[in-house]
Amino acid sequence: MTRKIFQITGAEASSFLQGLVTNDIAKLDHGLVYAAMLTPQGKYLADFLLVPWDGAILLDVDESLADGLLQRLNMYKLRADVQITQTDLAVWRGTGERPEGAFADPRHPALGWRLYGAESGDDGSNFEAIRVAHCIPLTNVELTPDTFILEAGFERLNGVDFRKGCYVGQEVTARMKHKTELRKGLASVSLDGSAPVGTPITADGKAVGTLFTQSGDRAIAYLRFNRAKGAMQAASATVTLPE
Repeated sequence: MTRKIFQITGAEASSFLQGLVTNDIAKLDHGLVYAAMLTPQGKYLADFLLVPWDGAILLDVDESLADGLLQRLNMYKLRADVQITQTDLAVWRGTGERPEGAFADPRHPALGWRLYGAESGDDGSNFEAIRVAHCIPLTNVELTPDTFILEAGFERLNGVDFRKGCYVGQEVTARMKHKTELRKGLASVSLDGSAPVGTPITADGKAVGTLFTQSGDRAIAYLRFNRAKGAMQAASATVTLPE
């Protein structure tokens, strides 16, 4: 888990972010906020955690997305009173008793807490197994430039707010929420065998989806729900939806 943490300051920092991200910045009054930035077409660009921090806002993002995200934020900033700087802060995470100053992870209680400071790493918890058990997507694995966040479970993970007003990609996201039933998306599946991440899943010779993170006899898969029935195949592994 390699993260970069930016600090966002300035009189317009909150309103600037409010017009760009999928969640409501006002929730920072209560702790961490999980959110994403989208393309105008409603597809995923980056997901991150926003942190209330001594009059500023921290943005905690996967290192691989950091430079591109910073470039895009600066593109939208124009003349707004907003300053974005990279910090030397690191994040320590765990699932045991929450240390003083740590924040609960807003995506799911099983993800425990995050503590921002000098130390990087975790307490040895099996976060891969936790993610798989609760169908929590990961940057660059289940979350890709083709992802629509509602198909990735962002509503369940407290990563999107439908009452906050406009943000980039909001129109497509709202339409998916209110006008259509999701026909595809991430799901937890049972797995007999193993197969590489990205292996196609088929049933009766038809494409059903893609296999992603695996832990023990469970996995996260992206599925076409109308075809995901009975025993499915991912290379030599058998995939089934839990009853």
